[in-house]
Amino acid sequence: MSGVAQCVRPRPVKTAWYFVLLLLASLMWSGQGIAVKTLDPHMGPIAITFLPFYIATFLFVMVLVWKRHKDPAKSAPSPRDWGRFLIAGVGGQVLAQLGMTWGISKSLASNGTILNLLIPVISAVLASLMLKERLTPLRIASLAIGLMGVAFLSVGDLRQASFGSMKFVAGNLLILAGCFGSSFYNVYCKGLMSRFNEVEILIYSYITASLASIPLFIWVEPLNLRALLALDVRGILAFMFLALFMYGASMLLFFTALQHLDVTVASTSLYLVPVFGIILAVTMLGERLSVAAIAGAAIVLIATLLVGRYDKSY
Repeated sequence: MSGVAQCVRPRPVKTAWYFVLLLLASLMWSGQGIAVKTLDPHMGPIAITFLPFYIATFLFVMVLVWKRHKDPAKSAPSPRDWGRFLIAGVGGQVLAQLGMTWGISKSLASNGTILNLLIPVISAVLASLMLKERLTPLRIASLAIGLMGVAFLSVGDLRQASFGSMKFVAGNLLILAGCFGSSFYNVYCKGLMSRFNEVEILIYSYITASLASIPLFIWVEPLNLRALLALDVRGILAFMFLALFMYGASMLLFFTALQHLDVTVASTSLYLVPVFGIILAVTMLGERLSVAAIAGAAIVLIATLLVGRYDKSY
């Protein structure tokens, strides 16, 4: 990595706008579980993960072609730059998506929910090591409060979680690898923002991740076109949600905010994902909202507002 990206100190109004973008990204990510549940009877985990990802990559490439047409003088990435994007795509996106999908298939969904709580914490540690971001007392407190809030949200999952069973060890390790991949991708791409904008980073890293994942369809889970063509309306909507919002719009929103905020600050918003996930489960799946879940949601919102309102170190 050639250097550490320097955050431009945003004005208070702009800072609030960046947190709105993070909130919208978290809302989109929270719908992943419902979309995956809808597609699960029709496709395997690799197809559910990467087919929508390929569509998002194709659309991003179209954006790149359009940008090149508007600015033909702009230089293309060098071979060394492509090496960086390969690291981001494979060490970040492929590891994150594959680790989480395969991990949950070999373990419990509740284990995945609990282990995902580590992503903001891992991101904060990696940002401190790789980008020299400051782990201020306020940031540590916000991470801790957010972790406690999501623990309240996940009371039911905590009761069902089974980390000690040897049966789920491989799955738990894969989920943990996925959490690390997600954290690494955000931190590593933040470092690339000193030379590339957020759209370019997404496009080039998605291209390398897409190419690297193709062998999985050849050797592990050959593509079943019949299952894809047999999708009903709900399945098609879920598939397009993953392609357009989960891998597309949400990442653009998150990276736009990340361009101006430290990784540690931006990652705190990830605690909102299970909050929105529970709200969606209540409204769309008819699940009941417990007192613990309401308390947890309130605590998570306090943690997010705390770092957004009072953190002046970026």
